[in-house]
Amino acid sequence: MTTPSENTDTRKIPNDQLEVYFDRFTKRFLQTGSTNRMDVEVLAPDWGDQFEAERVRVIGITYEPKKNTLDFALENADHRVEGVKEVWTAEEPDGFVKTISVVRADGTRDIATINRRAT
Repeated sequence: MTTPSENTDTRKIPNDQLEVYFDRFTKRFLQTGSTNRMDVEVLAPDWGDQFEAERVRVIGITYEPKKNTLDFALENADHRVEGVKEVWTAEEPDGFVKTISVVRADGTRDIATINRRAT
């Protein structure tokens, strides 16, 4: 996992705020034709660390409260996290989220790192 720098604020996002949090972030930073790239790593107790996506353009992030899923819309595929237990973010002062750490109910962790690019 990327270590947050001194210019980031790491915090847990309450589950009842996830939908609004990621909707705002997507509208502000991802839906404006950005070239932001994302890496997604899954750390599972049964099968170890696996990269699901590397340097793929991220289009949006949404949380569906009824299904308790966090979806990463990527340029060539989507990555869905089911059974969301906790979500932690490392956020820059302007609100750009550099790292998203999702803990699933089964203990699996999904780590998404967003590499900011000029728009």
